[in-house]
Amino acid sequence: MTRVVVPVRYRLSRHSERTLRRAVRVAEERDAELTVLHVDLYQNGRKVTRTDLKRAVEDSVGEIDGTRYAVRQGFVVEETILEEVAVEEADVVVIGHKQVGRWRRMIRSLTSDPDIEAYLRDRLDCEVITVDAA
Repeated sequence: MTRVVVPVRYRLSRHSERTLRRAVRVAEERDAELTVLHVDLYQNGRKVTRTDLKRAVEDSVGEIDGTRYAVRQGFVVEETILEEVAVEEADVVVIGHKQVGRWRRMIRSLTSDPDIEAYLRDRLDCEVITVDAA
């Protein structure tokens, strides 16, 4: 079965809501399972629970059948997302436009080619869908 991963902020920003809505549509169109991911940064000392995340998502977009909610701890958001994408063996990652620049910087530190989609496709065999801020 196809797996879609969508990283979001907690509390959901307007942009996170747009990204989430797009991920839900992609999962429905592809008859895929959806994982909603939030990364708690160690250095912020905040502890968001899966229940907190699920409640926020359902308040925003309604109940999404068969959705998995994951909260991961990490020092670098993008690195933690990549780890989750690999563990989930995701077929698609839906990210917000604002994340693209941060991912590009991180990938540039690993390789000279800042092409996020090519990097993820080569390393994780994964499609990336970017949601505009508009």
